Amino acid sequence: MISLSPAAPRIAKLTALSVGVAFLATACGGTSTPSSTETTTAPPGAISCPAGSGAGASTSAPAAPSGTVPPSTTTTDTPLKLGSLLPTTGNLAYLGPPEIAGVNLGVQEVNEAGGVLGKPVEVIHRDSGDTKTDIATQSTTALLGQGVSAIIGAASSSVSKTVINQITGAGVLHFSPANTSPDFTTWDDKGLYWRTAPSDVLQGKVLGNYMVSCGAQTLGMMVLNDAYGTGLQKNVKEAFEAAGGKVVAEQLYNTGDSQFSSQVDAIVAAKPDAIALITFDEAKSIIPLFTGKGIKATQLFMVDGNLFDYSKDLAPGTLKGAQGTQPGTFAKEDFKKELLALDPALVSYNYAGESYDAVNLISLAAEAAESTNGADIAAKLKEVSEGGEKCNNYASCVTLLRDGKDIDYDGQSGPITFSDAGDPTEAYIGIYEYDDTNKPQPVKEEFGQL
Repeated sequence: MISLSPAAPRIAKLTALSVGVAFLATACGGTSTPSSTETTTAPPGAISCPAGSGAGASTSAPAAPSGTVPPSTTTTDTPLKLGSLLPTTGNLAYLGPPEIAGVNLGVQEVNEAGGVLGKPVEVIHRDSGDTKTDIATQSTTALLGQGVSAIIGAASSSVSKTVINQITGAGVLHFSPANTSPDFTTWDDKGLYWRTAPSDVLQGKVLGNYMVSCGAQTLGMMVLNDAYGTGLQKNVKEAFEAAGGKVVAEQLYNTGDSQFSSQVDAIVAAKPDAIALITFDEAKSIIPLFTGKGIKATQLFMVDGNLFDYSKDLAPGTLKGAQGTQPGTFAKEDFKKELLALDPALVSYNYAGESYDAVNLISLAAEAAESTNGADIAAKLKEVSEGGEKCNNYASCVTLLRDGKDIDYDGQSGPITFSDAGDPTEAYIGIYEYDDTNKPQPVKEEFGQL
């Protein structure tokens, strides 16, 4: 692979401006930073990054202790009942299966370890739909009517915004495995909104800096006009420009749109080195428009909203060399096998780890609070995420709790330490590259703190 780093000062600027993001030694572009005498210049469309440069640092926590989990010394008259508000219809329906499988695996393991406060956990699944429908409100009403203590979802930040006040206003814990909008950090949620997905501030910082490290000097952006899209757009743009790049085109579209030619033409006309596609599954229609205009796959950078398998949607090789970012660590093989045992039809694992971790954290916080009340659980979530003995699943963690010890849960999505606002303060962002079958393959992980 040819290294396309424009000049040493650009790399120095990137390093200085990516405070809190620990880039791996194998920076995009390959080997060492060019010397001051080197003048390698990246022509438009020729972005090159190393394929298969290796995964990032391991985030494995200690294994669960052997032996029987000690019984709870506290019982509850009200068993922990969880609701899930995850998409089975709408433009994020492809995210529903791995998230639902993650929830189900978490509940299964909690119950195999004896449940919460001596009672098995129950989960009720409901569809969140998307913002074109009122499904989320109807599902939330149904879940609240069934007495859930916590609702896990939605996947979409925009959908969560339509129900967060309804959920938290009822005194129920609202816990999303996939919301990334920075708006939730300051939401008046009575301390009841939490998430295992990091804010777009982190993904935006990583992606913006990464594209510069790949040699991009100019950027075009295709953006879904909703809380997720415009929030991530803002943070990618800030990082890209702070690292010395220039955004030359920004085009928006709305949920439900099916025609994207005018936006694509405007971006192509600006001749950007790189194009960030901040979309949901509309990417299936948008990508062929770009490649049909001569845009190379290596110029395309995806995000978590569209980083999935296109092997059945696009001609082989269409996306070979395209890259993208996804919050969370790479799914481990044993975790994948456990998810597939519950849902053999799974084709992706996006946010499965975050969903699994949500169940474990809620269950452990309920144990720590000795209560299944939503507000009581929320009050203990930060405590079980930091400062104690490391553990990585319900059985090992609840064993420590019942032995009177403090715990620090780190899960399948990586290290988790909550802020007072309910946000993860540290996370991994995975970098992926598409192979010639249009499937994303893990390349490396970037660790960041907020």
